Amino acid sequence: MKMFGVLCLGAYLAAAVPVHAAPQDRRSDQEAAREGRLQGRLLPLRAIEARVVPQMERQGARYLGFDFDSGTGIYTLKFLRNGNVIWIDVDGRTGQVMSRSGG
Repeated sequence: MKMFGVLCLGAYLAAAVPVHAAPQDRRSDQEAAREGRLQGRLLPLRAIEARVVPQMERQGARYLGFDFDSGTGIYTLKFLRNGNVIWIDVDGRTGQVMSRSGG
């Protein structure tokens, strides 16, 4: 029975965690984020985290990390609370929370 629980948890986590971009795509997103910050078009990640992370921690969620989409300029911050993954989409230009899903 214990093995069944481990298998179920593994399947759950595999379904909950998005597939990551290829390394070259991720590097391109990182370069775009850096360029956007240097040109003043995007807020620094730390400023966005400072707005969102404390609020989510007060709600009992643990910060897992982020993804950045260079095409849209959206940061997706990921949290875990009570075994549920929560995604918070934040506009990298304004710092405004655009959407929340999961959890």
